[in-house]
Amino acid sequence: MKSISINGSQRESVGKKPTKALRNAGQVPCVIYGGDKPLHFSAPELAFSKLVYTANAHTVVIALDNGVEYNAIMQDIQFHPVTDKITHIDFYQIFDDKAITMEIPVQIVGSSKGVMNGGNLRTPYRKLRVKAIPSKLPDFIEVDITPLKIGSKLYITELENEDYTFLHPDNTVVCQVRRSRLAIVDADDDEEEGEEAEGGAPEADAAE
Repeated sequence: MKSISINGSQRESVGKKPTKALRNAGQVPCVIYGGDKPLHFSAPELAFSKLVYTANAHTVVIALDNGVEYNAIMQDIQFHPVTDKITHIDFYQIFDDKAITMEIPVQIVGSSKGVMNGGNLRTPYRKLRVKAIPSKLPDFIEVDITPLKIGSKLYITELENEDYTFLHPDNTVVCQVRRSRLAIVDADDDEEEGEEAEGGAPEADAAE
């Protein structure tokens, strides 16, 4: 997984007045959890643009002015309700030998016969939650829809990978092709839809 570097300054004062002064100066107050104790630092808001305003997942190298670096992932972010400026970010420190949980973007590839025949492609999950050591985290989860016909579903078990573990039930439907009014249904599509009706696995309850 790609990493983004952020240069920041360690914060000594963490009260309301120092925090407000930081924000007024265009700085974002941040905290790193996961180590021996929470570590407070700040960095310019522009430093977070490649981390926040992207659909991609990244790890972060936080380099502080005391010469110490921390590997981390973004855990939580807060925005101002009116201006949408970043007001606070929580990070979680990661270690090479400890597995972490992260939401990874889904990337659809291929051309589905069912879609070309007029079916509707449904992709309820834009991201999937996985667990792995940092070096094994993927940049994205590639989902090939080429085999999908009208009525077909692709379950998360078909995406299993030895580098990471999915934290979703086995019956989670990652994508499917549903029949539409204008769809052209082939004989093998009808057969597959019949099999689904007879005893297909249930769908996941909700999308993320």
